[in-house]
Amino acid sequence: QVQLAESGGGLVQAGDSLSLSCEASGRTDNVIGMGWFRQAPAKEREFIAAITWGGKTTYYADSVQGRFTISRNNAKNTVRLQMNTLKPEDTAVYYCAASKGVAQSMRSMSRVDYWGKGTLVTVSS
Repeated sequence: QVQLAESGGGLVQAGDSLSLSCEASGRTDNVIGMGWFRQAPAKEREFIAAITWGGKTTYYADSVQGRFTISRNNAKNTVRLQMNTLKPEDTAVYYCAASKGVAQSMRSMSRVDYWGKGTLVTVSS
């Protein structure tokens, strides 16, 4: 099993930046792709970003492309989401995700093997 723990959520104003972090523990040798999803109130959980094991290739949802940056540090078993130019519509619970498969496949929730408990990000207008 792999445990994922997110941190860094909070309340910010539109246009601000915020960084989320996720630390993986347990059988991390099983993890290849890592990423982030979010779920806004009354909406389905959606893919945000994913990163390959080596960290050289990243994937983003169109809604965050150019504003969010995902990175990972395998030595520390962490993945980070830097969020810039935040908008009220970015308000959601953000979930760290890990997969035993490739990062590209993580656009589908069905390919995620492990989930964090989530951290709330609220962007006020």
